[in-house]
Amino acid sequence: MISRAYTVAFQGVEARPVEVQCAVAPGLPAFSIVGLPDKAVSEARERVRAAFAALSIALPARRITVNLSPADLPKEGSHFDLPIALALLAAIEIIPPEAASESIALGELSLDGCLMPVAGALPAAMAAASEGRRLLCPEASGAEAAWVRDATVIGAATLGDVLRHFTGQGVISPARPGEVVEDTGCKDLRDVKGQDRAKRALEIAAAGRHHLLFVGAPGSGKSMLAARLPGILPMLSAAEALETSMIQSLCGLIDSGGICRSRPFRAPHHTASMAAIVGGGRRAQPGEISLAHNGVLFLDELPEFSRPVLETLRQPLETGSVNVARANAHVSYPSRFMLIAAANPCKCGALSDPGRACARAPQCAQDYMGRISGPLMDRFDLRVDVPAVAFSDLDQPACGEGSGEVAQRVAIAREIQTSRYDGYAGLRQNADAEGKLLEEVAAPDSEGRALLLQAAERFGLTARGYHRVLRVARTIADLAGEPLMRRPHVAEALSFRIPA
Repeated sequence: MISRAYTVAFQGVEARPVEVQCAVAPGLPAFSIVGLPDKAVSEARERVRAAFAALSIALPARRITVNLSPADLPKEGSHFDLPIALALLAAIEIIPPEAASESIALGELSLDGCLMPVAGALPAAMAAASEGRRLLCPEASGAEAAWVRDATVIGAATLGDVLRHFTGQGVISPARPGEVVEDTGCKDLRDVKGQDRAKRALEIAAAGRHHLLFVGAPGSGKSMLAARLPGILPMLSAAEALETSMIQSLCGLIDSGGICRSRPFRAPHHTASMAAIVGGGRRAQPGEISLAHNGVLFLDELPEFSRPVLETLRQPLETGSVNVARANAHVSYPSRFMLIAAANPCKCGALSDPGRACARAPQCAQDYMGRISGPLMDRFDLRVDVPAVAFSDLDQPACGEGSGEVAQRVAIAREIQTSRYDGYAGLRQNADAEGKLLEEVAAPDSEGRALLLQAAERFGLTARGYHRVLRVARTIADLAGEPLMRRPHVAEALSFRIPA
């Protein structure tokens, strides 16, 4: 008899169904796993054997063959332990065969039969719900998987609990979703003294999800400003939180099943590799741009990143997704993020101070900023020069608007955009608008159009730059609560686009 259990294999954020077939046949005693397993899956037979021994279950002295179908799909990870154990238990008639086949199972077995948490419980639960099956997983992963509304999740602590559940000796209650995690560590914008223009640019970027570049002397507050961006961004919607959590689930970053409604803020070091930023590696894991999906990717010391890494950002910035192609994997991850970058004006950082600038100034500035290619620079909607803060400003007490007041204006502007793009698939903020829709929603008045055309011709704006000015001007008008884009909105957008 051939028994069957079901699990999933992960390809990107997609959980593809896998049928685990187990046959116990006459022959020399052996336990083999076939179907393109990796090392972790091949080692499952030893963990299953030890877990069975801990439950005083003896494997029959026969030939045991486990097939993972489809056989041409790579199987990776330790979560195949539990479905292999279920198929084997059904094959030796310890649990009913239909019990093993009614669930999608995933979980790692320890040698004493305990079920260890695994990555990917959330996308596995979505796959189970789409197929009309329940999900059987470790108890520690149950709270995470239970966030999928239509899924029935059974979280078991040990393999013995699974046996008692399927034999009716001790039924396990369905898992409950974890807590909503609130990020209370956001820093206040009021801590930044001076830099009113940079604060204004940060507000515009947050309202329309625009990409922003800070250029200024060391110690002028560029990183400090970027660190306060999460405090003025609105919370993730339910759909956005689920999208973001699926990626975090694949990387095992969800703690105790709690889902965070705060937008992710990723700040990789400038020595990060291409695979770390874009995604890849042996298992084609998501990179920083995908972990920043629906949030912020902050690249401090932008020119210090390697040129190939920076150039790979160009396509995800335009499409909102990244395709990771490797010899053994072709996967796609969402990567709709807001790019915030900071850079010194030159290698020494003292370009604006003739007394401290190096002997190669201003050529050193051209060489240093020349590490950032023109096409990538063209994708920044706002570019802000951040001057050094005067000592007289540092001596003053904190004043000005805090993150709470700015966050209220940002939230109102985003609500306007949500209403505007309701019904358009994949469009949420002004940064997403393009083509004919952009011409409709971001049409300036006659004076604004004349100014924009004059500036585009004089300063040689590219077509991309022209459209990005329109998007920023639309966001500025939304912050002002005005339905029509006027000349002042266009002028302010141009001031952040054209260097002084």
